[in-house]
Amino acid sequence: MYALLSVSDKDGIVEFGRGLVNLGYEILSTGGTLKALQEAGVSAKEVSEHTKSPEMFDGRVKTLHPKIHGGILYRRDDETHRQSAQEHNIESIDIVCVNLYPFKQTIERTEDFDEIIENIDIGGPAMVRSAAKNFQNVLVITDPSDYTRVLESLKAGKNTLEFRTELMIKAYEHTASYDAMIANYMNKRFKHGFGDRQFVVGKKVFDTRYGENPHQKGALYEFGEFFSKHLQVKKGEPSFNNLTDINAAVSIASAFGKVPAVCIIKHGNPCGFAIKESLLDSYISALACDSISAYGGVVAVNGVIDENLARKMSEIFIEVIVCAGISESALQIFESKKRTKIFVCEKDEVLYMPRDSYDFKHIQGGFVYQQSDDVRDDEVSGARLVSKKAADSAQLKDLEIAYKVAALTKSNCVVYAKDGAVVAIGMGMTSRVDASKAAIAKAKDMGLDLQGCALASEAFFPFRDSIDMAHSVGVAAVIQPGGSIRDDEVIAACDEFGIAMYFSDTRHFLH
Repeated sequence: MYALLSVSDKDGIVEFGRGLVNLGYEILSTGGTLKALQEAGVSAKEVSEHTKSPEMFDGRVKTLHPKIHGGILYRRDDETHRQSAQEHNIESIDIVCVNLYPFKQTIERTEDFDEIIENIDIGGPAMVRSAAKNFQNVLVITDPSDYTRVLESLKAGKNTLEFRTELMIKAYEHTASYDAMIANYMNKRFKHGFGDRQFVVGKKVFDTRYGENPHQKGALYEFGEFFSKHLQVKKGEPSFNNLTDINAAVSIASAFGKVPAVCIIKHGNPCGFAIKESLLDSYISALACDSISAYGGVVAVNGVIDENLARKMSEIFIEVIVCAGISESALQIFESKKRTKIFVCEKDEVLYMPRDSYDFKHIQGGFVYQQSDDVRDDEVSGARLVSKKAADSAQLKDLEIAYKVAALTKSNCVVYAKDGAVVAIGMGMTSRVDASKAAIAKAKDMGLDLQGCALASEAFFPFRDSIDMAHSVGVAAVIQPGGSIRDDEVIAACDEFGIAMYFSDTRHFLH
């Protein structure tokens, strides 16, 4: 009985090989895998010795041989196949354990195209696909985490068709994701990321309880390894909706660097945000924006939650808390809050969410695909003053808060900020003036004073009516992209009221 072992990821391969030998298998291997096995005292034969054909072309050709693929592919239940194998001295290979050249690690490490090309595996995918095709006879392993299961199944005589089917599916997933990664890389390098085919590939992290609604199934998938490595479940079970809200909350709370920011999200939209001297003060100010909507919401804390902050947060029902860390004493405070879920989503001691280079959205029958929208810091610091009056330093800080929150919130959106906190927000409206009306009405309901605040819009104001409304509540400074045919009228309105206005020249629609 032959087992072929040729892996890029050597974790656990020596122990796996030793276990197979103990079960009576003869090991065929190549290159670094062969060396690792032999140095550990595991008996293994080089593939070239088995095929009586040398490796060629700097190792580009070593397993592409009839004695390898014939040994994997021939059907054991077909008499003509068996006769052909015997005629050509082809012995069966019943186990194939392969994982592929580290293409992903290579493109992350270097731009050297020659090296990248050499890290495109050919023989590996061919063996995996051969073994997967003949799964009725051959056991194929591509994931080191399956080594123990395979050995236990073989020892117990449970190398069943059902087990081989499961590993066959994983094998095709392995080669499909590998080829997709190469195709996407080539499209990015030579076609600016927009080739004739686009592949969206994710690895399953876990199932959610259900999708957006109980009758829908749901799961979390990741492009790399961020969630499996950096998302810690401290309390509760993350749902589909929790994860989308966490994404929105962390994206905003982490947009300002290592500052004590707190963002509150309800149904994907922010209803509170603040940056104060402490996380406790930030939370109190963020909650003040809309404490009604915050009930049952998601709170992102850009820092470590201590006991004092935990006590304050426990005064209302918060469904999800996501933070850069939480003390044990703080965690204990939430023990009695049965419905509250707590997660840590951290990298380098601050809240973090991966910034993907490309973005896509499902539409019926397909998806639309684009470069991701990034909000640059210099969009505020380098914004053009277009009014006669300039903002002071405090107002500029508030403009940055309002602008970044607006850019990361559903259009049409306007955000009002004062003293480091969002004090009013209107989002997802069909008109910008309606967004302004909704924000002002909510601030009035919450008893918040907008006098002297900063206002941001993620797209241009088409008319001066929003500026008239802003003046009526005491707005002191405005930032917007500009670009309307009526920009002159809007600027004139600001000059009339003594409002500072800046153009960022960058629109941030979020639909």
